[in-house]
Amino acid sequence: MSVKMFRFVVLSCLLATAFALPRKVPLPDGRIVGGQNANIEDFPYQLSLQYYGSHICGASIISSKYAVTAAHCTAGSSASMLSVRAGSSIRGSGGVVVNVKAIHQNPQYDSYATDYDISVLELASDLSFGSGVATIGLPSLNQALPVGEKSVVTGWGTLTEGGSSPSQLQSVEVTVVSNAACAAAYGSGSITDRMMCAGETSGGKDACQGDSGGPLVVDGQLIGIVSWGYGCARPNYPGVYASVPNLRGYITSTVGI
Repeated sequence: MSVKMFRFVVLSCLLATAFALPRKVPLPDGRIVGGQNANIEDFPYQLSLQYYGSHICGASIISSKYAVTAAHCTAGSSASMLSVRAGSSIRGSGGVVVNVKAIHQNPQYDSYATDYDISVLELASDLSFGSGVATIGLPSLNQALPVGEKSVVTGWGTLTEGGSSPSQLQSVEVTVVSNAACAAAYGSGSITDRMMCAGETSGGKDACQGDSGGPLVVDGQLIGIVSWGYGCARPNYPGVYASVPNLRGYITSTVGI
């Protein structure tokens, strides 16, 4: 049985209760690994998902009123606990904060397998688009994964295990790998059709804690949602993402886009 780790930050005993971590244990290197400082103007779809005002996960803007994140970021929470910060490169300040009106968590979400790991967030008020706030394109239903292509993942994951998060948004390029290759690494049955993977064989580049729910993007399209992995940036263990092409139907049925 694979040892897995969600890629979000437990902020307190309360959060630990709200966001249970079955089969996930913290492993070293808790950050966007091997990346660089990034500006929100280059990734205007990036949101910080906040739990009572503190960053816990990433999310992505898909319309003025809706965003997507990982289901494990919203499991156990009510909408009144959550808000999003848009339009800022800096975690915890700047931009605009909008409350979450409703959480549309995929009813098929399986916390044990980390399957169907997607939630749609309905915002309490519309986002105003500008240079640092914009939507990300969505792939078509069951669109083929761009295996072998470079993708970009962004977020505010912690800089050290159990340490503080960076204030500046981080980004890193990782290569999309086939589900067959990913399953060979994690074991038969671990990687479902609702998952996809990206990373480097040699390791050194990956998403990690605090990045959960954030975007994996290829050519202006949201291909993946940061989900889980074995440690962070370990050789031969790519990061695992919720596959947006294979979960596209849920987005359409929820928000009509």
